[in-house]
Amino acid sequence: MADVLSQSQIDALLQSMKGSPDDPPEVEEEPVVEPEDDYNKYDFYSPRKFTKEKLKLLRSIFENYARILTSQVNGIFRTMTDITVMELRESRYYEYVNSFHENDCMTIIDTVMPEKGKFSVPMMIYVTPGLILTLMSHMLGGGEQVISTEENYRYSDVEMSLYKRILEYIIHALGDGFSNYLTVDFRPQKVEENPSMIQEVGLDETVVLVHLNVDVTGIASEKIRICIPGTLLEQIFRTIDNRKHIARGFTYSNNSEVIMSHLKETKFPLTAQLGTVRLTMEDLYRLQVGDVIDMNKSKDATLSLFVGKQPWFKGTMGVHHKNIAIEICERIEEEEVEAIRPSGLEEDDEGLKELAASVSGIDDGSME
Repeated sequence: MADVLSQSQIDALLQSMKGSPDDPPEVEEEPVVEPEDDYNKYDFYSPRKFTKEKLKLLRSIFENYARILTSQVNGIFRTMTDITVMELRESRYYEYVNSFHENDCMTIIDTVMPEKGKFSVPMMIYVTPGLILTLMSHMLGGGEQVISTEENYRYSDVEMSLYKRILEYIIHALGDGFSNYLTVDFRPQKVEENPSMIQEVGLDETVVLVHLNVDVTGIASEKIRICIPGTLLEQIFRTIDNRKHIARGFTYSNNSEVIMSHLKETKFPLTAQLGTVRLTMEDLYRLQVGDVIDMNKSKDATLSLFVGKQPWFKGTMGVHHKNIAIEICERIEEEEVEAIRPSGLEEDDEGLKELAASVSGIDDGSME
């Protein structure tokens, strides 16, 4: 007996016969979600203090410092390291302090400039213990092994003395990194074993954090973290900008007194000219000891005082403490300079040189 279809099966069969069997089933399209742009939220409570150009300049300084420090560490400690700038960003000081453990050692650095002295705000530097212990091992004749340790490692008294010695090399190279822009000296002040106790910088003060990555022989990766307070950076950038303007012919300060103090030590030849006279070649040839040359001036006539080749003063000759002296009478004005300066002497000098050369040639020919 044939199967009998129910009413629901018949309705389904009729519904399927209405559409083409080749048509694909309808698929609901999911709405396309456009990706949102990645924006950095600006904090109006802590606005940025330095422009991108300033931070770019600072990055170039520390990239130069990283190259110099790499060569010095490899040469002094006889190891293979590669130091690069991993990050340079503007932040708050409390973010830098909160990243330390209780046993971490932070070194305080004084910044000294020859013309301005020591700045009141110091810099801070932190080196991971693994890098310090590895360099200590090479200082004491150890092998090529890399020493790894926990970040909250506490140094012993002997290790602390070696730590200060190593930091001196690292800090001294900072001055070489800044040498292309200004002359500055960085000196270690003290080692603080509890970074949270440092009060030289306010917790909310703007600082620039520089993170250097130290690749030790391709095995370990250590870090050097440097904190530069914003007040110190402002003074450094101001000094760099002043030097740039001085190089272009501008300056923000009046340096006339400084320039004059340097000029006061300069020495110039001072010459008193009794007079000038022109002689013929025959008269010059017949000059002998005891001959008198008339200067065409009276004995009380004024003399000209030359500073270098420029006439400056007029004076009279006399005696001072049994020595021949000249008393300055007046200043020579610019209009009188051309009249006083002897004319034709340079041409005569050239003529005498040519004559002497020709005479020497004749003598050489006669000797042959």
